[in-house]
Amino acid sequence: QVQLVESGGGLVQAGGSLRLSCAASGRTFSTYGWFRQAPGKEREFVAGMSWSGDSTYYADSVKGRFTLSRDSAKNTVYLQMNSLKPEDTAVYYCAADWLRARPGTTSSTYAYWGQGTQVTVSS
Repeated sequence: QVQLVESGGGLVQAGGSLRLSCAASGRTFSTYGWFRQAPGKEREFVAGMSWSGDSTYYADSVKGRFTLSRDSAKNTVYLQMNSLKPEDTAVYYCAADWLRARPGTTSSTYAYWGQGTQVTVSS
């Protein structure tokens, strides 16, 4: 069974940090993406990477604050989030695909999705 399981969300004060994890099982993926959705807003792209590490993209709103990494042995992708702001509050979703060499920046470019993890940043 193919699964993406996110973890690491929580409540943090502005300026703090969190690290989200996305553990994949059931197959290998070539690209991973993180998206987020705040209440009343559309889901938006946050960051994406190729499993090979050749390509990494970040939304302008998180550049310099968020960093993607991976652990091959654990088949896990991480999103390190630093200098968090209240506007980063959202449900964060991990997504993955196996058809592309470069990560997409739209939801339609990912076939598999995790269940989401809540990130709340208090001011």
